[in-house]
Amino acid sequence: MTFPLRALLSCAAAAVLLLPAQRIVSSPVSPADLASNAQVGNSQALRNKAEQLFAMANQVRAARGLNALQWDPALAAAALYHCARMAAEGPISHQYAGEPDLGERAGQAGAHFSLLEENVADGEQPAQIHDAWMHSQGHRDNLLNPAVDRLGVAVVARGNTLYAVEDFSRSVQVLSAEQVEATVSHLVAEAGVSPHANSVGARLACAQDHGLPVSLDNRRPEFIMRWQDAELSHLPGALLDRIATGKYHEAAVGSCPSQSAEHTFTVYRVAVLLLKPEQAAASRTYLSSK
Repeated sequence: MTFPLRALLSCAAAAVLLLPAQRIVSSPVSPADLASNAQVGNSQALRNKAEQLFAMANQVRAARGLNALQWDPALAAAALYHCARMAAEGPISHQYAGEPDLGERAGQAGAHFSLLEENVADGEQPAQIHDAWMHSQGHRDNLLNPAVDRLGVAVVARGNTLYAVEDFSRSVQVLSAEQVEATVSHLVAEAGVSPHANSVGARLACAQDHGLPVSLDNRRPEFIMRWQDAELSHLPGALLDRIATGKYHEAAVGSCPSQSAEHTFTVYRVAVLLLKPEQAAASRTYLSSK
């Protein structure tokens, strides 16, 4: 899973600079400059300019029948941090030397997401910056992406120049392990298999890459499915195919921490153990004893 930074190098309007993705600038930055610019970014006048860019984004989406974006305070905080860095550095970039990347910035600010995009620019007025983004294919794609649902915007001024950042995301609901198991158990029941009353064995299986814990060798299920996803709206096709055979009576559902390399993305890891009728009767006693 990756986050697309799809901006193009372009100069669509006078005094507006648009940035290509992932250009790293190594010039030094002063912590005092960052603090000063962050304070400027929090001024009411500049908050109003950020709100103007947010409103223009939703206006152009509404004109094309797209879903309205919700304001995301965590994304706005991540955008402000990076916006202050841009103003302190001078040349704009998606990431500077020693700075966390976009995913880390958003995650550290408290955002939860399965998709992340960013537009950056500098210019003189919000309308000018928005118009330039709309005339650059990469920035336009981010603004009009039907898959995103949240947006955070920040604007910082340095002299007569405005530095602007838009961070877009597809948000993910934050669920506990118990809530994940309840959600998947409901999907299992809808598919025609009764959820097992105890999740201990499935949680142990979830934590492994393959096979079963040694303690479960004597109660081996017929089929095990492990997967990771940010969405819990449906079961994997391979699991549904197995359930559709009608061979299985019960399913033990367990959740555990994800094993994704992209720790900033919100991902849930789940294991489902399918049991035939005779196995279900034996396993019920065994699992409940754990």
